[in-house]
Amino acid sequence: MPLHEGAKTVIYQGNREAEQTSVSVKAFKAEYPALEEIFRLRHEYKILLPFDIEEVVKSLALENYNNGLALVLEYFDGKSLEKVIKSPLKTDLNQFIPIAIQLADTLAALHQNQIIHKDIKPHNILMNSKTGQVKIIDFSISSRLSRERAIPIKSLYFLTNQKKEIY
Repeated sequence: MPLHEGAKTVIYQGNREAEQTSVSVKAFKAEYPALEEIFRLRHEYKILLPFDIEEVVKSLALENYNNGLALVLEYFDGKSLEKVIKSPLKTDLNQFIPIAIQLADTLAALHQNQIIHKDIKPHNILMNSKTGQVKIIDFSISSRLSRERAIPIKSLYFLTNQKKEIY
């Protein structure tokens, strides 16, 4: 039984025999996934590999699976924040503030490492209701910024004035 089913992927819980640990395995639903889908899964693996941020699910391996790939991730026992919000046992404000602080700290750590997630939503945040810990998942469309290019203020002023004169 899958842990989660998306439009193009499915996530299962599995075991790594060598380490005797539980893992999550993200695989394609389609027998023959599109090249773009394979690229996204490989991208997600590579972008997560160098990080050791506690609140980000860790990438463990990228394996050939059927006619595509399978991404092996650390297993985290939690439900999506989307399911937590929709559950009859609603989260009150006192529970929400620590979650918000964890998410803000995690996003700051990602940004310090030049990573932009691009798809932060309750569906991509897992929460363990027993511990209150959260983890961000699904980095398939995230970006790594190489260097930010700043525009000098003088140039920006010149460009805005020049634009006014054109019209």
